[in-house]
Amino acid sequence: MKETTISIGVLTEKEIRLELHGEYTLHEAGREITGLITAQQQGALIALIINSKETIFRKEITLTPNDFETESFLVHDVVIGKNFHWQMKDDQRFRGTLKLIQEKGNITAVNIIPLEEYLRSVISSEMSPNGSTEFLKAHAVISRGWLLAQLEMENRNAVTESVSETEIIRWYGRGEHTNYDFCADDHCQRYQGISKINNETASHAVTATRGLALTYEGKICDTRYSKCCGGVTESFESIWEPQNHPYLKPIFDSKFEPNGDEFDLREEKSFEKWITANPNAFCNTADKKILSQILVDFDLITNDFFRWRVEYAQEEIAGIIRAKSGIDFGVITDLIPVERGYSGRIVRLTIAGSKKTMTVGKELEIRKYLSHSHLYSSAFTIKKENISSGYPKKFILDGAGWGHGVGFCQIGGAVMGELGYTFDEILTHYFPDTIIQKIY
Repeated sequence: MKETTISIGVLTEKEIRLELHGEYTLHEAGREITGLITAQQQGALIALIINSKETIFRKEITLTPNDFETESFLVHDVVIGKNFHWQMKDDQRFRGTLKLIQEKGNITAVNIIPLEEYLRSVISSEMSPNGSTEFLKAHAVISRGWLLAQLEMENRNAVTESVSETEIIRWYGRGEHTNYDFCADDHCQRYQGISKINNETASHAVTATRGLALTYEGKICDTRYSKCCGGVTESFESIWEPQNHPYLKPIFDSKFEPNGDEFDLREEKSFEKWITANPNAFCNTADKKILSQILVDFDLITNDFFRWRVEYAQEEIAGIIRAKSGIDFGVITDLIPVERGYSGRIVRLTIAGSKKTMTVGKELEIRKYLSHSHLYSSAFTIKKENISSGYPKKFILDGAGWGHGVGFCQIGGAVMGELGYTFDEILTHYFPDTIIQKIY
């Protein structure tokens, strides 16, 4: 293979404000422009307002920097963490080509850039670029492999579901982005341009691992990752389609593997014991020095990722479930785990109400139903309090982990890096039986 160029959708709005820092060639007009520009959707065309002095109208607009290394463009009010509890807007600067396209009555700003340059930003956007070199190198390999695996994948479905009168089972893939390869947010990988590249550590991690990815039986691995596994990683098929990836099997996040059936977290009693324990897992850390090297500013507001608790009054949980599901369950009488994965994450959950009872899944659907944004994970126990006439007035969820838990645990990997593990040791811990291979 050769290094490829990829396209990333950065922002979709009716109006997008930008700043061009340097000379950019406006291909559709055969001229160079710089300065402040505003793109507005007007009928069937994009109106490009240049420095508040002139306006040109085109169906599509492409702006290419005359010097890739020194010139950049700034996009105002980019939405990050969309639909998550940390959602906010940020001004972000990018290198490479800027393309403005029309999508369903809006304008989308698309950044076209070489893959390795994209990775430099991903490694600085997904986590703090101040992490250990070995951790960042490991993440560069994982992010590159995930991207290459997605590009090779055909017929990606955004949503797969099975719906009946008594059950809703739904899981979410990346899906096809029709007009570009990837989006810039957590749905794909966090990509926030050169704004987040504030030291050379992340750049070195990408350069030192250039072209490297994990392979299994000759194929590039779909190297998934999440923020914190909670002590045990999850299997691929528990979260997505029923497909076995041997390198995405559950592992205990420690150099010590526990023995015995008591650690079969698919069993309710074992999981209840696990959730109250303090296991010696890599991701079980409250070290602020380490966490500040891993988590970006808006992630640091979440400090209870390994073990957490959420409490809901009856009225609140009934309202959340009704709003998120579109179903009026009435008073919520019970939440019953029907099936757990290897990490204890609930795969199927029965929601019992005075008007309706249904089983829902998979992991992300459960998290959506039980939170204003997204519950940290579906690995939780359920306690009911103040029960009157069969109706609990309070539900308490005690949980573990942050994210789907499949593959690489970012917190655990960062701790391993701080403990002196090399990037290949970190990779083989989370992705057993894989080979680190030069793809290009």
